[in-house]
Amino acid sequence: MRSLLFAPADNQKKLEDAFASGADAVILDLEDSVSYENKARARDVVRSILRESRDESAPEVIVRINALDEAEFNADMVALLDNPPEAFMLPKAEGSGCLDRMARHAGPVPVIAIAAETPRGVLQLPTFAENTPDNLMALTWGAEDLSAQLGAATNRDKYGRLTYPYRFARSMCLITARAANVEPIDTVFVNYEDEETLAQECKNAFRDGFTGKLAIHPKQVPIINRAFTPTNEQIAKAKAIIEAFESRPGRGVVSVNGKMYDRPHLIRSQRLLRKATRYGIEH
Repeated sequence: MRSLLFAPADNQKKLEDAFASGADAVILDLEDSVSYENKARARDVVRSILRESRDESAPEVIVRINALDEAEFNADMVALLDNPPEAFMLPKAEGSGCLDRMARHAGPVPVIAIAAETPRGVLQLPTFAENTPDNLMALTWGAEDLSAQLGAATNRDKYGRLTYPYRFARSMCLITARAANVEPIDTVFVNYEDEETLAQECKNAFRDGFTGKLAIHPKQVPIINRAFTPTNEQIAKAKAIIEAFESRPGRGVVSVNGKMYDRPHLIRSQRLLRKATRYGIEH
């Protein structure tokens, strides 16, 4: 999934906009964007959506539930397990043990863990790689919650770039996800009017190895999708590297257009072509 767009589950207009946005997945939010007074009504809306039949072109439906230790978590599970979504998103996941607890409630339903929203969550990130839960589908992180927990004045500098504590959390999320062999998903960019900085942040995330990015507004979706879709130039380069290795079985290093490429480049090229296939790009 390239783009995963949040939508408050108690706001009909935002839900409609989200499903029409072109996002790969819509995250029906029962947590931060829904007030305590509206939680029960939001759950009813989510239940209704999950009962509806959807065609293959529709975005995947993910539900961000309330955190494990919050009173609303049990109510979420009771309401949703008869017709579960494609995946749950678990906020404030502090280590792989949270996913084990989640499995006791939700069984094998896949989980996207927001694994670095708290200082303890950052410190516990390696546990997802040391003991990868079977229900873990992807890892992401949360710069906004983390900055509030750290008591920061802001998490970005005057140019809109993440400051060092949040770059560290982001890097740990990426490295841990790859070590656990699950998808790494970059966090939200909250200034949805600043399309230029969002585009650059997406470009950097794709370069670094993230497979997608969370979104908070429909206008962010096309920018994210473009950034995380392999270009024709990238596909052609990947194909050339793969073909060079295939034509020289057993070789650890090959030359393509005057440059040397080794086995890690082959692995990256194969991964990129799999992405292209996933997004319907012929190659």
